Amino acid sequence: MRVLVLFVCLSAGCLAQRPQRCTSPPQLTGDLYVATQNEKLLAFAKYSYDAQRQRIRLTESGVYSNETFQLDVLLLYRQRVMYKINSKNHTCYKRPLNVDFHPLAVPKNASLLAQVVLGGSSGPGQGILVNTWAGEQQMKEGKAGYMSTVTEFGCIPVSTLLHTSTNGWMVTSFFNNVVGLLDPQQLIPPPFCKDAQLEEEEGQDPATFFSLF
Repeated sequence: MRVLVLFVCLSAGCLAQRPQRCTSPPQLTGDLYVATQNEKLLAFAKYSYDAQRQRIRLTESGVYSNETFQLDVLLLYRQRVMYKINSKNHTCYKRPLNVDFHPLAVPKNASLLAQVVLGGSSGPGQGILVNTWAGEQQMKEGKAGYMSTVTEFGCIPVSTLLHTSTNGWMVTSFFNNVVGLLDPQQLIPPPFCKDAQLEEEEGQDPATFFSLF
């Protein structure tokens, strides 16, 4: 009887533990949707993410400042270069990547807002347990507020809201996430990029993966 009581107490203690800050799996593949409060940007994208070798591939299409766009970029943080790829006409532009790699993770200064069930909790498989965290992040333009939601089990990203003085709230929603790289070749520059020369950065792209978090 004492063993049973002890087991129940230990189980209750485990269930009562507060959610912990976490880091997402080192390799992910999936889709995302991003939109800004000022309606300047609306885009859908497919992504491949490799934190181990600090590589990201983002293929997106959408509307930026009332103009449609398509963008295919390969970000190689260790090499400090970004490839803009056009697979249709086999052209490739190589530009400096002057930002540091930040793995998908709940920041250390984040505070827990809530733990909720997305969907339903009436039966198995009807919902998913998620944690929402909030805080401030230092950016080039100053401090920006954020809210990040990840799954309790696996720390899979669900959504991120980032507030900046330029765009207001920017929301990024992740879906169809798969742990691992479905096509590792996506994170290797295609052969026609071999002779691409490093160019000076010109302007700002509508949205690249590193600006979404």
